[in-house]
Amino acid sequence: MARPTPLSGFPEWLPEGRLVEQHVLDTLRRTFELHGFAGIETRAVEPLDQLLRKGETSKEVYVLRRLQEDADAEEQDPGRRLGLHFDLTVPFARYVLENAGHLAFPFRRYQIQKVWRGERPQDGRFREFVQADIDVVGAGALPYHYEVELPLVMADALAALRGIGVPPVRILVNNRKVAEGFYRGLGLTDVDAVLRSIDKLDKVGADAVADLLVAEAGASPEQARACLALAEVRGEDAGVVDRVRALAAEHGTGTDLLEEGLAELGALVTAAAERAPGVVVADLRIARGLDYYTGSVYETVLVGHEDLGSICSGGRYDTLASDGATTYPGVGLSIGVSRLVSRLLNAGLVRATRSVPTAVLVAVTSEDRRGRSDAVAAALRARGVPVEVAPSAAKFGKQIRHADRRGIPYVWFVGDDASDGSPRQDEVKDIRSGEQAPADPATWTPPAEDLWPRVAPVAGE
Repeated sequence: MARPTPLSGFPEWLPEGRLVEQHVLDTLRRTFELHGFAGIETRAVEPLDQLLRKGETSKEVYVLRRLQEDADAEEQDPGRRLGLHFDLTVPFARYVLENAGHLAFPFRRYQIQKVWRGERPQDGRFREFVQADIDVVGAGALPYHYEVELPLVMADALAALRGIGVPPVRILVNNRKVAEGFYRGLGLTDVDAVLRSIDKLDKVGADAVADLLVAEAGASPEQARACLALAEVRGEDAGVVDRVRALAAEHGTGTDLLEEGLAELGALVTAAAERAPGVVVADLRIARGLDYYTGSVYETVLVGHEDLGSICSGGRYDTLASDGATTYPGVGLSIGVSRLVSRLLNAGLVRATRSVPTAVLVAVTSEDRRGRSDAVAAALRARGVPVEVAPSAAKFGKQIRHADRRGIPYVWFVGDDASDGSPRQDEVKDIRSGEQAPADPATWTPPAEDLWPRVAPVAGE
């Protein structure tokens, strides 16, 4: 068989990288559960018309079909067409509608799954990747304080990863009501077009965005300059509210919607300054491209790695889920786990202390004595020690080298029988220090730091 050609955009970690990813996932899961979020999982596919109804472009959705599917049947019943989900929010909205009668609201959920998106693969962007989402959804109404709580939960989750070398994060926040109130006060009616243009500031720059605002949003050059001035407002405390009000007064753009959004934004940054100083920053250029956000919006960057883009984003949505009688508003954030892990590994920021779970390799003296080695391994496993038995009864030096190559810290030697037939004491060797000592499989346990692989910063453990 010829050597296979890798598929770009579909990451596969080596065992050490997988250990890093698993540590990140376990830390996120533990933090989410500490905050009362229940875990769910949804199916990988959704009806194609549902995937495309809220702002996603068709070129980014992978269509699912059988190799010999009847094309005529698909044309007769378009509702049969399925696509792989490109995020976890749209499937979650469907899940809420289907299970509303069995859920207690406000419903707090976390969800960690793979998603698929037809993007151009590049650093931190994949076609198949893992996301970790948290959302709170209400039935009919959802108090604003959840828009304050959710980014702070994410701040806690990301802070819990600092111990393994994850850089500090900045959660950039804005409020769609501020943006929409300001734009409408200027006389601009195509708010979505303005938001799409502003969302491209970091990619194309202010001059290009000004041209887009004129060409696509119908803005005059003066209106475009006012929109760009709003996007430049940034700060870590409620002072941003005063700056936006001053800008609105300068351009005569004061509206009730603007004031409502400023009150919410001010509450968020004030609470964040108390609970997570310096982590949450109001940034009025944050727009979020998808059109279902209606209130607070969030984007998160790694300090010192801003070139990676946002690793965590989300916002408030009021109309994503509705059964006609009841609307289920919600707020949520999503971490791009694969994007985060890829940067940690590629930048050499973290490592696993070993690439296998095994803490002990039980040596084999001879193949006819392998059963004794197996018995030692079973006794150690029964007490929670991860063990494997050597693959062959080679010379002990070769078995030690096998353990060393795999990163296994200890080698266990089963005692030979004495001349009178009585068993000799087993011994265990720390192959890092060379220290060797008698050991009993019924009582011996490696030090806690060696029992399982650990994930640590490369600079030091």
